Amino acid sequence: MNDLGRKVFFVYPPSVVKEDLITHLIDNEYETYMVKDTRRAELLFEKYDDAICFVNIDTGFSEPEWETWIRKILAEPKFSKIGIGIVSYNSNEKLQKKYLMDIGIQCGYIKLKLGRDESIKILLATLNANEAKGRRKYVRADATGDALSSLNFTHGRLQIIGKIVDISVVGFACILDPDPELAKNMLLSDVQLKLRASLLRTDLILLGSRPVEDRNQYIFLFPPKIENHAKAKIRSYIQMTLQTSLEKYIEEALKNAPKEAPRTSPQNTSPLLEPALEELEDLTEADEASEEPETKGNED
Repeated sequence: MNDLGRKVFFVYPPSVVKEDLITHLIDNEYETYMVKDTRRAELLFEKYDDAICFVNIDTGFSEPEWETWIRKILAEPKFSKIGIGIVSYNSNEKLQKKYLMDIGIQCGYIKLKLGRDESIKILLATLNANEAKGRRKYVRADATGDALSSLNFTHGRLQIIGKIVDISVVGFACILDPDPELAKNMLLSDVQLKLRASLLRTDLILLGSRPVEDRNQYIFLFPPKIENHAKAKIRSYIQMTLQTSLEKYIEEALKNAPKEAPRTSPQNTSPLLEPALEELEDLTEADEASEEPETKGNED
């Protein structure tokens, strides 16, 4: 199992996927992306060789061309760990049998005509069966390159501005300016978070801090009872940040094609913060275990 989980790509995603299904996958903490075409998909497979890829066979190519491409991917030894699934409004039984039984795709044939709820249920079951989450419970995004997001709050007579470094739906790491030298477990009230175009006000709990170069890096937890609309804004921001990073990587890789895809790409986590954020997730999971079932259910 990949500890960090498997990236989930939708190639030529139909509107119902872009506007609805992906949101539900993100809410369930699956790291999900939209990919414009097969050329970009293959560049991504070079880098993320255990990804799961759902192909919309209703557009982009004719169905026989899709069959050829999918057979090619499945036959490539270097793509042996890539999981292929299909999303389609075509519910023809012979077509499904061909892909599932004859070609041998591993991640199912999702019939979108079944409706949103059934499609979500099947997608979630498929991703769970293929261990797409890994051992990480929450998807995180590296926000170091985002100059449009920040936090601010008042501490005594100081007006503090923060730069977000790394964020998940349970908390984030940041650098504060000026550094107020906050004490561990301190509660901050009425902090304003600006996540690109979204604004939200929230309390924060300071998990701790650690020196990074010549600065302190603070790790904050969102309150356990954070409202669902605030969670939705945070998850939307995480998805946007990850997708933007992926697009930058793809554009760089395309410039170098047909050479081998670059071996460096935006990380969804700052390696420097990994130990602290794993601690953050462990603590959050322990808190959830002690909560009543209803509270835990709100994380789904």
